[in-house]
Amino acid sequence: MDPTFLIIGAPKAGTTALHAALSSHPDVFMSTPKEPKYWLCDDAPPPAWRGPGDAHSQQEWVWLREDYQRLFDGAGGFRARGESTPFYLWSRGAHRRIAEGLPDVRLIAVVRDPIDRAYSNWMHLWSDGLEPVGDFEEALALQDERIARGWAPFWRYRDLGHYGAQLQHLRRYVDPSRILVMRYRTIVDEPRAAVDRACHFLGIRQGQVATIPEDNARSYVEPGWRPRVIGPVVRAGAWAGSFAPPDVWRRASAPLVAQLAGTNGATRPDLSAEARLRLIPSFADDVALLTELTGEDFSDWLSPHSRGAYRQRTQVTRSWAPSGRAASR
Repeated sequence: MDPTFLIIGAPKAGTTALHAALSSHPDVFMSTPKEPKYWLCDDAPPPAWRGPGDAHSQQEWVWLREDYQRLFDGAGGFRARGESTPFYLWSRGAHRRIAEGLPDVRLIAVVRDPIDRAYSNWMHLWSDGLEPVGDFEEALALQDERIARGWAPFWRYRDLGHYGAQLQHLRRYVDPSRILVMRYRTIVDEPRAAVDRACHFLGIRQGQVATIPEDNARSYVEPGWRPRVIGPVVRAGAWAGSFAPPDVWRRASAPLVAQLAGTNGATRPDLSAEARLRLIPSFADDVALLTELTGEDFSDWLSPHSRGAYRQRTQVTRSWAPSGRAASR
């Protein structure tokens, strides 16, 4: 059995929260694992990525068609069945494979301010001890060098945020009527409306989801002795973990990653206005293209002001009843 819809992107743009929310819908079956990454492959093992932790994580890719279809074996009684691999939006090859293999599939692309998304992407890897460079702009500038060295897609801080070019290419293969573009800010600011919009697009009942979880943000790791001492241990362990089942290294690394953050509960600093102004030219043309393709204004992404991390933006975790009445948890 195949999925009827895919959440295709983007990384660090709220796909985990949307996946979890739809998982609780009575009409929806969502895959486990969340990100099988099948359409990134050609029924062959994934490339031998060589960035920190890449060899370990690629063990979790589902690359055989029969294994992929088996993920949906229990979905017979559901009106919609889906999976969420946020790299599908970025991957040109995935566009072709999806169009050929799932000719009627519906696609949901969640997009986020590309600078905030890149910063969150870097912070995710830095806080996990995998990113060796403690300065965001410096790490972003290393993208092309890292691509040449064979690092996995998640390290492409800049390219993953070029949604206009990605959507333009996707539309060559998939009818735009089967593509829904959603904004991360809607998931944060209007979660009920965001989920109901996705449900309307999928042709399933609205008003059925009572809560939406927080995204998968990491605790902030402050520069200092912890990343200098523990970070190399994590990266060495991730390399060694590639020779063991994925769950073995995941369990072993948890206490190390916890030690990286420490006990201070530091809040992730906003990216400075000066840094955003330096980075805006890298995304401005693509933002204009996305606006042209969708008819929606994304010019707010060209502001020098960061919108902050998910937890800072929500302040209080939101939940609501199916009737639409807000509730606290």
